[in-house]
Amino acid sequence: MKSSSKAAVKVLEHRREEGAIAAHMREILRALGEDPSREGLLATPMRSEKALRFLTSGYTADIHKIVNGAIFNERCDEMVVVKDIEFFSLCEHHLLPFYGKAHVAYIPKNKIIGLSKIPRLVDVFARRLQVQERMTQQIAACIQEVLDPLGVAVITEARHFCMMMRGVEKQHSSTTSSAMLGEFRRRKETRDEFLSHVRHQGLAGW
Repeated sequence: MKSSSKAAVKVLEHRREEGAIAAHMREILRALGEDPSREGLLATPMRSEKALRFLTSGYTADIHKIVNGAIFNERCDEMVVVKDIEFFSLCEHHLLPFYGKAHVAYIPKNKIIGLSKIPRLVDVFARRLQVQERMTQQIAACIQEVLDPLGVAVITEARHFCMMMRGVEKQHSSTTSSAMLGEFRRRKETRDEFLSHVRHQGLAGW
């Protein structure tokens, strides 16, 4: 990766003024030809704000608090794989969802991380306005920084509503993105071992 992995764990600072999004959402509803004062839409602007703040909560997540000391000294240098981690994210191009699964592996260098922390780290980067390719790289860079392992591998598989609901309107296409660091980049046999762990029927078999 060209940029420093330290950027992956930085907590982004931005204003979270309550009601600011809801006020704009009322104007969006008017621009769409709707009446935001009718009963069914009265609470929609604030509901939308709360949903968007949850779906973008990764911007203010503190990686160090999430890890919370769950890194342990252990004489282990064999591959650890956590696969089929579900995620939901928002495409930054159309603000439509994309969803899928992430498969994460690392080779310890005498340190391991609590297994539940890896899905939590995936959520940090999924809960932002994203493109799948960047999200995959960010997850790998974050694990590399907090754990300093011999290598990290991440594969994400996703379906994008911007392709399913609009544009080409293809319902069954999926996108795969990968990031390989350290031993996974240097050694083909290491990559092959990881792929053998995560190989399955794909998103169609969910």
